[in-house]
Amino acid sequence: MLSEPRSGRLAAWGNALLAGFVSPDDAALAIVGEDAVHRVEGLPGESGPVGLTLALGRMRALGVTGLRVALPAPGHPLGLSGPSEFNARALDAEEAAICFGAAFGLVPEVYEAGRDGDVHVEVVWHCLAVREAPPADVPSLGEAERELAEALREATEVLSRLDVAGSGPVAEAAVDAYRARAERGREVLAPGYPPRAVRVLELAQRVGLLISVAYENGHGGAVSASEIAARSLALRPVERTARRAQVAAYNAFVEERERGVR
Repeated sequence: MLSEPRSGRLAAWGNALLAGFVSPDDAALAIVGEDAVHRVEGLPGESGPVGLTLALGRMRALGVTGLRVALPAPGHPLGLSGPSEFNARALDAEEAAICFGAAFGLVPEVYEAGRDGDVHVEVVWHCLAVREAPPADVPSLGEAERELAEALREATEVLSRLDVAGSGPVAEAAVDAYRARAERGREVLAPGYPPRAVRVLELAQRVGLLISVAYENGHGGAVSASEIAARSLALRPVERTARRAQVAAYNAFVEERERGVR
């Protein structure tokens, strides 16, 4: 959960474009990020892959008025609504963007191209039919914020008791690097999102960072099998809660529109 999901960027900046807050070129540039190029394949009305700017315009013409995010994991179809073909592709990619107003969704496939020392990333978004139904297990922003704060508090207590490597110089350096990136002007969400969504996403990303540090730096002081198992049990629920919070934050734009706020 360290990196921002590509489906999150697509949904956030796609929503900003559809609402008129940004231009097509600015939206496409933000979605591509540090990748080399993004294309969309299988879009209705197009015979082959098309560039992202054209795809965003075509989606609006097809009736898309918003984009949601799904971040599924094994046993947890977070944000999905079917059918099975789309769910399987999204689960394999661990993410997807689902259109609101039209019955299709987009799943990224990532390629590395080039030679050693000059490798770049290309992304193909596969457009597939989706079932028009409520997304699975997505909380409201308020629920996500409360759950995340509680899960973080509980996990911190357990990890501290087990002396797990989730704090100390390595973790502090990772958090400092995260803050430095944010201070260089990275927008947490695109224009038009409510402040609460920005706050929830920032906290979810920070929690994801700390979880990754805990996993990547060995077992810390948890030397027995039971202590290692306890560490995993402490991390899994908070990781799941952080993913739910991310989805709630990215989907807040569409949720507000459904409630008539916009």
